[in-house]
Amino acid sequence: MQILFYIAGIVAIASTVMVITRTNAIHALLNLIVSLLAVALIFFILGAPFIAALEVIIYAGAIMVLFIFVVMLLNVTREGIQKESKLLNPSSWIIPGILTAVLLIELLLIFSGVNQGLYNHAYRQVGSAVISPKQVGISLFTKYALGVEMAGILLMAGIVGAYHLGKGRKTVVHRYLSELTPVKSGEEETKNG
Repeated sequence: MQILFYIAGIVAIASTVMVITRTNAIHALLNLIVSLLAVALIFFILGAPFIAALEVIIYAGAIMVLFIFVVMLLNVTREGIQKESKLLNPSSWIIPGILTAVLLIELLLIFSGVNQGLYNHAYRQVGSAVISPKQVGISLFTKYALGVEMAGILLMAGIVGAYHLGKGRKTVVHRYLSELTPVKSGEEETKNG
């Protein structure tokens, strides 16, 4: 059990270091997702399957959506498209693929019959009962309601800020409006004459 925990921890640390050291944003995002999956597996090993599911759904899924949102807001030029097309290069997928395969093998070992009682041992090791989603919801919206509201306000401020940053200052003149612009008197004489 401890071996699986340490392997997942090493995968999380290695992929996090790769997030920090990558210059390409897509490669960094790919490694960040591997890091989040490793942390979710650590939560699962420690006996918190609900937190592990939230880690995968909220963090890994939300970061992907956020990244797509940022890419859509930015003006991508042809050079940027050519630069990002290097993502299809298989060498950029090797290390994250290996780390993800290690995590998948660990998860299969946990669920298989090879390690009898490994899943139940995680709950005994923590020394507490399994926390249900209902208990988490009650705790979030009673005891920690102020923190949830403050997080919601911060997320809203981030969305509004991203909108204003991505909006830009484009002046679009419609083709019909361009005909209505006043013409200087010197230009009228050259057109008529």
